[in-house]
Amino acid sequence: MSKNIKNNPWYWIPPLYLTEGIPYVLIITVSVIMYKKLGVDNSDIGLYTSFLYLPWVIKPLWSPLVDLYGTKRKWFLAMQLVLSFAFLCIGLSVPTDQFFVLTLAFFWLASFASATNDIASDGFYLLALKEEQQSFFIGLRSTFYRVAMVTGQGLFVIVAGYLEVKYGDNAKAWSLTMVMVAGLMFILTLINLWTTPNIEKSSAYVKEVQLTFGKVFSSFFKKKEIWAALAFILFYRLGESQLVKMASPFLLDSRPDGGLGLSTTDVGLIYGTFGIIALSLGGIIGGVVISKDGLGKWMLPMILALNVPNFFYYLLAYFQPESAFWAGAVVVVEQLGYGFGFAAFMMYLIYVSEGPSKTSHYAIATGFMAMGMMLPGMASGFVQEWLGYEGFFLWVVAAAVPGILMIRYVKFPKEYGKKKEGTKDEVGSSK
Repeated sequence: MSKNIKNNPWYWIPPLYLTEGIPYVLIITVSVIMYKKLGVDNSDIGLYTSFLYLPWVIKPLWSPLVDLYGTKRKWFLAMQLVLSFAFLCIGLSVPTDQFFVLTLAFFWLASFASATNDIASDGFYLLALKEEQQSFFIGLRSTFYRVAMVTGQGLFVIVAGYLEVKYGDNAKAWSLTMVMVAGLMFILTLINLWTTPNIEKSSAYVKEVQLTFGKVFSSFFKKKEIWAALAFILFYRLGESQLVKMASPFLLDSRPDGGLGLSTTDVGLIYGTFGIIALSLGGIIGGVVISKDGLGKWMLPMILALNVPNFFYYLLAYFQPESAFWAGAVVVVEQLGYGFGFAAFMMYLIYVSEGPSKTSHYAIATGFMAMGMMLPGMASGFVQEWLGYEGFFLWVVAAAVPGILMIRYVKFPKEYGKKKEGTKDEVGSSK
């Protein structure tokens, strides 16, 4: 292929971030739907799928390896091949008697590969582009990560629902779906091999990383008032971290069991299309208002926007409306509020990471963010089975209180994130 195409970010950023986003949403979100349709209990779903967050929690521990050995391009291509293999094995394991243990093992393999792929892909983005290009292309990067979310949480779930109806066999339907995922991942890997330029890392940089990483890591925990900040990070999404694991099982469960009895296709359509659109819109609005007024004005309204809509899930559980419209409306409102509230959270993480080692400290901060999703999510299924769906959703709303109360104990500049006069607008987003 021509050198111009190899060095053109318009060609390699879209497939690279599709390949980053699809595995994440399959592992963290779609696995919940798959296991529910295969008859796994909510307690097991909540425990074991939440534990799949662990690689994203601890990825700062092995991120230096990506810098020290090989190139980032070799790392992400290798990890993408591993992901293709892992999803193929998941697909082949679904129809077996030991499907739960086998598929979890391969989801674990995929989660470590996906977290490492994130490290290498994001590092490659920073290495391959100049600073002004990084700002310019972050919108394209974010767009295709969102396309990946729609593909994983929407298209593949809809396909699985279609195959469930066609074959009358959920195991066969999800087996074929995961094999399709493996095929798509392999094709994307070949595209990334074809489009991404070869950029080698200098040995001087390797030596610098090797000598300073330990110091950089420890310096994060020496920041002023860091423990209050970490507690706030862990509590900010305490309710949402449990809701996200039980929302899909609630929509799928039969009405006698307290659910809404929706089809797999309905859930794929609601979350993977309308939900993603609302999530993206909320994030955009959140970024705009913070840029206009600063984080101080919007922190409380945003944490409320993220948590208050969760009460509508209680109303769904209480009234159990027959029309899927009401479920869709609640998901849209909740995802809109989540996207809006998450903007404040991400800005706070950036603030906590400020300093000479911003990149490494941001990786550590996002690791704690993932921990705040993993630990409560592991207990969510047990809590739901104990309280029922109505009681569970009330608990989710109550779980937001500690994070809201902690706002008074965290310190940050009130105008942090506010656009300075005379600067140009930049488009940005985070996952």
